[in-house]
Amino acid sequence: MHTVAVLALDHVIPFDLSAPIDTFNWARLPDGRTPYRVRVCSPAEEVSAGPFTVRAPYGLDALAEADTIILPGTADPTVPLPPGVAEAVCEAAANGTRIASICVGAFIFAATGLLDGQRATTHWIAAADLAALYPKVTVDPNVLYVDNGQFLTSAGAAAAMDMCLHMIRMDYGSAVAAHAARMSVVPLEREGGQAQFIVHTQPPAPADATLEPLLSWMEENAERDLTLDDIAAHAGTSSRTLNRRFREQTGTTPLQWLHRARVRRAQYLLENTDHAVERIAHQAGFGSPTAFRDRFKRVVGISPQAYRRAFRTRESAGTDGVMATQMS
Repeated sequence: MHTVAVLALDHVIPFDLSAPIDTFNWARLPDGRTPYRVRVCSPAEEVSAGPFTVRAPYGLDALAEADTIILPGTADPTVPLPPGVAEAVCEAAANGTRIASICVGAFIFAATGLLDGQRATTHWIAAADLAALYPKVTVDPNVLYVDNGQFLTSAGAAAAMDMCLHMIRMDYGSAVAAHAARMSVVPLEREGGQAQFIVHTQPPAPADATLEPLLSWMEENAERDLTLDDIAAHAGTSSRTLNRRFREQTGTTPLQWLHRARVRRAQYLLENTDHAVERIAHQAGFGSPTAFRDRFKRVVGISPQAYRRAFRTRESAGTDGVMATQMS
């Protein structure tokens, strides 16, 4: 039987803890046997999980007996690891144990040093912080999960189940994984490379940025066919100087910033209206529907129609009212 150890640290995120427990426990072999033994481990006998407390029956020594270790996220993933945690996880890794993190559990994973030189993901809202805190880790915020073989990382809540189903499929095949997916009432076929549904805000500018008035003007005029010369003329400077100031204050170029503004406007229209894609392409400032579809998929990771389907609720279909949006 395959042993899965879920490592619960204090202030563990409840869903991050329950998702792997539920998913692995739902797995069944063709003869009805349970292929996984799930154990909750912790350096403390009890840990806080937000609105309730979790009792951990197993200590850190149980990690050495596990075939897979799951690292759930915590409310503050930047808090230093408790004594003995990094050593126990690294020792297990040295013995070939598979290790996977859920959401901001990637911070715990990275703190062990095991992700150095590896590609990893986390919840998109924490990706920049993970990359800044652990520069040796290549952070990809645009995927549901990353499988490096022995080490895996996943994004948000639903992506944790995607990754667990992926591991079940790798261990026991598609039929067993499909059963676990049906019992969990989630799709089996969301592959790890599918983009996270990200609301793309503009790259932030410092509070004292001198470009702030120009950024507002660009967003207000995003539907126009603006060129770099047009933007520079409005700013009263040369194109070369404008490019330099943009990189200094926003980390990107004027045209890249403008493309983001157009994509964000398109996201809003797809979420909140029934306008045809062709009309949205014009309203958002793209030269043609084809250019819009290409740029949108390059930035967001899925097509405009797929994005609309993902964010449209049954109640809002056929209206121009606000549609509910939720990160997976």
